[in-house]
Amino acid sequence: MLVKICGMRRMEDIEYVNKHRPDHAGFILSAGFRRSIDIDTFKELIRCLDKDIKRVGVFVDQPIEDIIRLYSDDLDVIQLHGSENEDDIRQLRNNYSGEIWKAVKARSCEDIEKAARLDCDKLVIDSFVEGAAGGTGKVADWDIVAKAHFDKDYFLAGGISSENVFMAAQRLSPCGFDLSSSVETNGVKDEKKIKEIIDIIRRF
Repeated sequence: MLVKICGMRRMEDIEYVNKHRPDHAGFILSAGFRRSIDIDTFKELIRCLDKDIKRVGVFVDQPIEDIIRLYSDDLDVIQLHGSENEDDIRQLRNNYSGEIWKAVKARSCEDIEKAARLDCDKLVIDSFVEGAAGGTGKVADWDIVAKAHFDKDYFLAGGISSENVFMAAQRLSPCGFDLSSSVETNGVKDEKKIKEIIDIIRRF
């Protein structure tokens, strides 16, 4: 079971993930969100990130050519978290050798199934909150995820915490969990919460 800790912003966050070893560290590289960071901060943080932890850049409706030009050499995964389509993914495929993930909100089975037909490597299934791109901490509608018909690997996001992660793993079949709000206290990453949930997931 894979673990991604998303929303890296501070050097302390990097120290926590280097110590507790999730598989992926996520960076919000589109502007305008609470956990957004600029390119200089990103470059500084990844210099200190353990090389065995994969770097995921999260983008929301950012021009694909900008993603490729500015970030593709520094990322193991590009995660598209907006309204990007098959043409955008094709453009990435032609210019980027890493994995491409597509986020989808669990608003309906049809939304998930449509996203699964895209030429992406994995999905990130998040909760649906009107007007929010993600990172709300709201638990996704697991009934919708369970009823959707698709066979693509996916990370489950949306309010996954140490209290419900075991239930989520039993009920659904994600390849991993994408964690952010639930491993924070007062808006910043909390080492104790990161360690606790990673320890639980590693026992599955």
